Amino acid sequence: MAMMYGMKPVKRCLLLAFLAAVAVGYVQLLWYGPWWIDGAHLRTRDLQAADGVVITGFRTALVALGAGLIAAVGLLYTHRTLQHTRVKDREQAEIAREGQVTDRYVEAIKLLGSANLTERLGGIYALQRIMHDSRKDHLTVVNVLAAYVRTHDSASGDGTGGHPDADRAGHGHAHPLPEDLRTALTVISGRPPRNLPGERVDLRGVDFRRANLRGMSFRGMDLGGADLREADLRGAALEDADLSGAGLREANLRGAVLVRARLAEADLQEANLRDAIVWSADLRGANLQAADLTEADLEGADLTKANLRGANFLYADLSGAELQAADLRGIDPENAELKTVPLSDHGYLAADQLARARLRRTTRLPPDLARDAKVLARVAAGEAAGRA
Repeated sequence: MAMMYGMKPVKRCLLLAFLAAVAVGYVQLLWYGPWWIDGAHLRTRDLQAADGVVITGFRTALVALGAGLIAAVGLLYTHRTLQHTRVKDREQAEIAREGQVTDRYVEAIKLLGSANLTERLGGIYALQRIMHDSRKDHLTVVNVLAAYVRTHDSASGDGTGGHPDADRAGHGHAHPLPEDLRTALTVISGRPPRNLPGERVDLRGVDFRRANLRGMSFRGMDLGGADLREADLRGAALEDADLSGAGLREANLRGAVLVRARLAEADLQEANLRDAIVWSADLRGANLQAADLTEADLEGADLTKANLRGANFLYADLSGAELQAADLRGIDPENAELKTVPLSDHGYLAADQLARARLRRTTRLPPDLARDAKVLARVAAGEAAGRA
């Protein structure tokens, strides 16, 4: 740094010396130039009118050229000064804008801590505006709202938001989600796609027991270990969500979209998964005992070592699903699509169970069941139905 400061006077002196040399050279050229250029035709003494014309013309042209160069240098200097001023103005404007965003952020955080619901909602919407206006604050706002949801009691609302009908949403009613938490989740799910590193929404361990979350979006969110027992998640969007180890016992997931969701080791005992779309979901080691999977689409799902005892697979599609070492005792696969399923060979699946499923020649059956008359008849029926 000291060397840099030491170099500035040297550069200034060199520049001044160069300008002085240019000035001296220009004066020399202005005075002696006509003879340097056309000395063979100009007299040095007793100048005539013709000599004066040549000398005057040369010097006039040289003066004009010098004036043009000086004007060009002045314009260049002015341009650079204007550019520098614009950069400074932009920097000042950005600093002012950052200050305004910071002030808005601080005020929004204060509102979030208010005891008044309206003020808390105002704080959430203020953070939403900041998230859309400032790219660099996008991830911060998402993390703040996620922390707000995690640290508030989500099942304390008054009244019931459940709809007791044929669709079982747990034993009892689901509580309505508090308005501020619902709004925060809506803002998070509607965030602009930025594809920022580390943007995954952290809702791990959140307590949504018996909460009414019907139709809400949790796409790509991390809900690992969340408590969702008896929650109403009918029609919820859970694509690419991480629900590893989550508690979903007796939850109502009818019509929910669980495409590529991670549900390893999750507790889905007695859960309602009717009509759910569970393509390519990770259900390794999950507990689906007595779960209702009627007409669920489990194409490509990984059910390795899953507990499926007593689960109902009526008209479910298990095409391409992985059932290696799954516990299939007591399941009802009536009309379940098993055309390409690599069935487990641990002996839990009985011939009379398979005889109720839709089988094809491509179905990989355990050797002792592949020769059973009932199973062979079911395969033939499946092939005939397929041709029809």
